[in-house]
Amino acid sequence: MNSLTAKLGVFLIGALIIMALFSSFIAKHDPNTFHLDDKFAAPSHEYWFGNDVDGRDVFSRIVYGSRTSLGIGIAVVSISMIFGTLIGLIVGWFGGWLERVFHFIFDIFLAFPSFLFAIAIAAFLRPSIINVILILSLKGWVSYARLVRGQVLTLKNREYILASEAIGVSLPRLFFRHLLPNMVGPLVVNASFGMAGVIMIESALSFLGLGVPIDTPSWGAMLDQGTQYLFIDPMLSIIPGIFIMLVVVGFNFLGDGLRDKLAPRGR
Repeated sequence: MNSLTAKLGVFLIGALIIMALFSSFIAKHDPNTFHLDDKFAAPSHEYWFGNDVDGRDVFSRIVYGSRTSLGIGIAVVSISMIFGTLIGLIVGWFGGWLERVFHFIFDIFLAFPSFLFAIAIAAFLRPSIINVILILSLKGWVSYARLVRGQVLTLKNREYILASEAIGVSLPRLFFRHLLPNMVGPLVVNASFGMAGVIMIESALSFLGLGVPIDTPSWGAMLDQGTQYLFIDPMLSIIPGIFIMLVVVGFNFLGDGLRDKLAPRGR
């Protein structure tokens, strides 16, 4: 990862992680405390990014919003990777009717764009962080399962795998000791790009009022509120929009760098 874009991605994601981990120390005010006398206040030493329509500190809400975005992203990617990897290992190894069922399910999920799929389900559920994680994980596992299945089909006929079978290595050991370590590179690359997609969709759902609860700091919800006051204080929309863009760009840059380093065949 020697390219400038990869280093920029590492810097942006590192800053996001620090912001999320130390949000209670970085934020100067409670993100949900109203200061009605200071609504639409301009940026100042006390309120670095100004205040919103309810007088809440925009900077503090941006800082705590990083915790929301990163937490949901990590949860969705982790759940999707675990289930997708297990399904991909089983389908790729055994094939047969499992292969046909997998392709049928994959075609169904592929028929719906991720964002529209998330909206369709979220519209029937109440806004909740848990619901957002479950909704995004419901389709997120498919890409990991497809990736792992392809890797298994490539590796299962290698000499060291055939030798392991010949000496009676158990299937779980074969999967997790011999197959899975050779897939770490592609999985990590896919996870980096997946984080960018998850954060984008979560922000979009919150923008539409279908994501996290209204009292939870979220960049998408801040962007939605800001659009109502574009002519009064356009920075209420511009600031969260910039942070969404920076995080998505950061994970994409990081994914490009990891792909060049860990999975050069994917270029």
